[in-house]
Amino acid sequence: MEACKGFLDSVYCGSGVDGAGLRVVVFFSGCNLRCPFCHNPETLFRQGREETAEAVAARCFRYRPYLRKGGVTLSGGEPFFQRDFCLSLIERLHAGGMDVAVETNGQIADERLIAAADSFLVDVKNQETDDVCAYDAFLAVCDRRNKPVVLTNVLVPGKNDGEEKISALRKLAAHACVGRVKFLPFRKLCAEKYERLNLPFSYEPYREAEEVDLLRAEALLKGN
Repeated sequence: MEACKGFLDSVYCGSGVDGAGLRVVVFFSGCNLRCPFCHNPETLFRQGREETAEAVAARCFRYRPYLRKGGVTLSGGEPFFQRDFCLSLIERLHAGGMDVAVETNGQIADERLIAAADSFLVDVKNQETDDVCAYDAFLAVCDRRNKPVVLTNVLVPGKNDGEEKISALRKLAAHACVGRVKFLPFRKLCAEKYERLNLPFSYEPYREAEEVDLLRAEALLKGN
């Protein structure tokens, strides 16, 4: 394999929420979207450390004894935004026997990349738009390739918790590849990051989601 370089923000070991089992999470730098509620605004721009896929894979392998029935999750930012680097890293991780999940915004339906990974967490960004066509295209490839998908959705009360938004989410969940829809509560813990980066945080007026909001959204998803 040829050396391939890409930009990373950080590597974290010990996540139990970014895929099956205990996982190493590799946070890529750079994203094709500019979501105003992004919890990791420091990863929006391709300005992290430049590393080779070989070096990143070697770091992940060091944690292997601790990854009980887990693996590596590529997150960000948007991993697919660095296509060649992402593909090279997946290949190297697989060569070392690691399971690879990708946390993605589902806007880049690259068949080769989708075929390379083992599973996906697709975050549906329906807070600012009603257009979910790009997700249909991504999930259609996952259907063909038999790739397991968990749909995630950051629930913002007053923004995307209504029946129309959740009905569109229900249609996406009808894809054969989708095994679960997971609502994530909107939180403002990231507001301090925006301030440090001198970026506007336009979601400050919205309240944080509570358990009752998540339960209501789950009921709407089921058509209740």
